[in-house]
This record gives sequence, C-alpha cells and structure tokens, in this order.
Amino acid sequence: MALLFAPECAPFAIAAAVLAGLTAIEMLATVMGFSIMEFLGKPDFHGHDGFSGYLSWLNVGGVPLLILIMLALGFFAMTGFAIQAVANAFWAPLPAAVAAIPAILVAVPMVRASSRTVARLVPHDETYAVDLDTLIGRTAEVSLGPLDQGLPGRVRVKDQHGNWHVLRAKAARDQEPLKVGTEVLLVDRTADVFIAIPALADPAAADNQSFREQP
Repeated sequence: MALLFAPECAPFAIAAAVLAGLTAIEMLATVMGFSIMEFLGKPDFHGHDGFSGYLSWLNVGGVPLLILIMLALGFFAMTGFAIQAVANAFWAPLPAAVAAIPAILVAVPMVRASSRTVARLVPHDETYAVDLDTLIGRTAEVSLGPLDQGLPGRVRVKDQHGNWHVLRAKAARDQEPLKVGTEVLLVDRTADVFIAIPALADPAAADNQSFREQP
C-alpha cells in the first residue's frame, strides 16, 4: 500500500485520481441530464499519413474523446503500478520518469485494442449528420429516466440511416412519468430537448395538443 503513495508512483497515482474524478463528474452530469462525453464528442480529422495516421491507428475519432482519455489514464496508471510493483519485488522502485516510459509503451496498444472494442459496443456513434427535426415523429426508448417535466432524461432513437442517437428528452406537459425501457414518441423539441409521449398514445390526439415547453 505504501508503494501507491510513493514519489516513484506519483504519475500513476495522479492518472488514477484524474480518472476517478472524470468518472464521478460524468456520472453526476448524466444524472443532471448533461453529458461531458457528448459535449466533447469525437475528434474530427482526415488523413492517414504522418501524425494523422498514428491517430487513426490509435482510433482517435472512432470513439468519444472522453472514453479515449479515460482508457489512456486507466491503462497508464495500471501498467505503471504493475511495473513499480515488480521492480520493488526484485530490487527497488524505478524513478518515476524511467517507469513512465515502459508504462506508456505498454498502455498505447492496450488503448488501441480496447477502444476498437468499445467502438463496436457503442451503437450511437453517428456516421451521418442529421437534422434534429427529422427525429421528431420517431419512436425512441427511454434509457435514463424516468422522464418527467423536470430535468431532462435520455432516450435512444434510430435515424433514417440506421444510426443510433442518444437525446435529451422530457415528458410532455400533464404526462405521467415515463419509466426506463418505455417506448416513446418524439413529438416536439425545445432547443436540444425533445418532448416525448408514450408510443402507444394516439398520434391524432397528439396533433391537437401543444407539447412545447413554456418559456
């Protein structure tokens, strides 16, 4: 345990602390209806030569930037602590700068492999940019809720290209809370917050009622 707080492990301890902080902030932000991951989005670059080629190999742009940062911090910290533990068992902990070099060299391919796995598991990575208004009238599923008239929750919806999107959403006025897993119909939006009703609701009745939030 003393090795965790030793000066030789300072870079790895800092990386682990930053990772824990980012995780806590993202969880708190998600509960409040906001996501740092969506705010940062994915890096947008083109080219496969030179530095851009290296970034492409590392899968930068293939997953949200926050996930890539968290993977890098996690593998760097884990690898660094492992290197120092082995060195301490056989002789003595290495200087922090010396231990950081193999930690980076080992962490980089681990980040690449894990980011490609994550990219296959995250279904809402968009291939086409779509107009948000085209998502109105589509059926979605509540993924973070329940949806009510308070803080926005989250719904998952597929666009015309077959790509999934995670959107902020609220329940329509006078609508009962919509639980996680409920299929809903997106009937309107205010800025980037969509208004939802149960998918089984009569669309004709929805047309006769205003669901837009009052300012």
